[in-house]
Amino acid sequence: MNTSQISRCGKLLVQYQLLKLGITSKPTAKESGTHLIAFFRGSKQPVTIQVAANEAPKPGGGKGSLALDWWIADGCQAELYALVDLSTDRVWLLTKAEVAELAQQHSSDRYHLHMYVDPDAKPRGERPAIQVDFEPHLLKRKAGFLLGAM
Repeated sequence: MNTSQISRCGKLLVQYQLLKLGITSKPTAKESGTHLIAFFRGSKQPVTIQVAANEAPKPGGGKGSLALDWWIADGCQAELYALVDLSTDRVWLLTKAEVAELAQQHSSDRYHLHMYVDPDAKPRGERPAIQVDFEPHLLKRKAGFLLGAM
């Protein structure tokens, strides 16, 4: 798959998983800076979502343990960020504050989040970096909370 196909699949997977939870969403205009707009029940305002997708894990650092990683623009105006792994159909949903908190790297204009898929990987640093650390952020777990909170 090329990057355009990976991106499109990621957006569709997020929409599909939201819809299975009773949450309607639709694509936004390209110039909006976000990918989806979701309509949570009981919320007066729709929520914007930025989607970042991986086709499959790749070796961390080029030759390390298999990992997923996403780059997120610091200035993005989305309220939620969906991180997608197409190889397992998993989606993690983070708020902007959670992206800032969990990102292992932050430059002047973007955040870098990564997670090793091997539970025995030995990540450096203090921030979560193993897939199991991100379990509370899975869309299927987080959406229920967001349904009542947004």
